[in-house]
Amino acid sequence: MKTNEMKKMLFVTQFEELWFDALESLMDLRKAGFNHVVFLHIIERDKVAMRRGKGYLKDEEVRLREMANVRFIDWAENLFEQGMEVGAYIVVGNVLPKIISTAKEEGVDLIVTGRHRRPKLEELYAGSETLELLSRTSTPVLIHKYMLPSGKINEKPFERPLLALDWSDASENAVKYLLGFAGVIKKVVAIHVASEKLFKSDSSMEIQAIRKDNRQKLDAVCDRFRDVGIDAESHLYVGATCEQIEKAAQEREATMIVGGTTGSKPLKEIFLGSTARKLAERSSFPTLLIPATAKSEES
Repeated sequence: MKTNEMKKMLFVTQFEELWFDALESLMDLRKAGFNHVVFLHIIERDKVAMRRGKGYLKDEEVRLREMANVRFIDWAENLFEQGMEVGAYIVVGNVLPKIISTAKEEGVDLIVTGRHRRPKLEELYAGSETLELLSRTSTPVLIHKYMLPSGKINEKPFERPLLALDWSDASENAVKYLLGFAGVIKKVVAIHVASEKLFKSDSSMEIQAIRKDNRQKLDAVCDRFRDVGIDAESHLYVGATCEQIEKAAQEREATMIVGGTTGSKPLKEIFLGSTARKLAERSSFPTLLIPATAKSEES
């Protein structure tokens, strides 16, 4: 990710979870070159599909398109006043394929979407669909939850990200990606969650060696962030990975959870399995998923 180039953000909204205040919470990303926003609203097929005695609901499609268009025009006018570029898509189809095709067509650098809670609708980040999205795009995906449990808006989600590391290549790529946000990120909280099994050895020397090795790796990552002007702190946790990450994010007052999307088993379980669904849908924190093939500052 090159900081001297204009970057595009694909902002996917169904007007349920993400409204304009959610977009405003990401305006700090202009400092990292994100000066172009592409809106995407997908009218799901079941809302306009052919029905017995009625056929295709063309009038309903037109109505839904116009409603989305009115909102996007209002949002765009606000962004134009800030000197930003804006594009918009209002399409009919299935959510996942439309996100992938639009991201590819526009060449975006970040996909922002909300979590889909309604049980009758296809959930974007459930099970295999998460795998499909991340396997078919090299673009980082932010599952944005801009409203905190207190009812306050998470005004600057990139200000204090918690970076979960498992020492894989994907983990390294997540580090490189965040290094491109100097000027936006104030502090990175880097953590590694070690398995309890590693600490069941009878040898205290072996346990201390494991602890020392992980601490040294965490310190090295923090030094890289400090070198580009981003403050950093590190912590080592032990236990169930998902629970410990959520706990760490709360304890360290993080504004977002970040991780690579492939790697060794613990991280793969977090971001590519049922645990991903828990974090994406139930965590009060935004979740930034960075594919192993994502462009980074050092690439």
